[in-house]
Amino acid sequence: MKRAIPLLFLLVTFQGFSQASATSTITARVTVVEPIMITKSVDLDFGNVIGSFTSGTLTLDPDGVRTVNGVQISNAVPGDVTAAEAIVTHNNNNYSISLPESFTLYNSENRDQFLLINQFTFQPLPNAGDEGTDILKIGATLNLEANQLPGFYTNSAGFNVTVSYN
Repeated sequence: MKRAIPLLFLLVTFQGFSQASATSTITARVTVVEPIMITKSVDLDFGNVIGSFTSGTLTLDPDGVRTVNGVQISNAVPGDVTAAEAIVTHNNNNYSISLPESFTLYNSENRDQFLLINQFTFQPLPNAGDEGTDILKIGATLNLEANQLPGFYTNSAGFNVTVSYN
């Protein structure tokens, strides 16, 4: 029993000094980065294509090379041929690029006549000009129907190219 009293005294004494709460100071930080920006510099232009009795495609690569399947193009009268270009300012941060699944061009004389663009492709050219700025080159495939009505096809609404930080 004599041993139990000092042990009991020690338990009560240490329990009286035990800590019921604790505090620590945490520092908060943030780095605000420049927003990502995209600015169109050149529109997508497939140039001239010759109508045919069969359907086919004209693919314009991001580097501006045209490839045809089932239709013809005239090298003598190519028209304006340009892959689309946009300037992406990303401040050396990684980003993703989103393009539409498809886009419709309408005949300027007859809106019942249209062409479908799909299979968009892109090629970013890193650090073009300034550090943290890329030139984004965009191509796509133009789908022509058999006996497509001749004329100028466009869509003034344009298609969206979206860039987002990863």
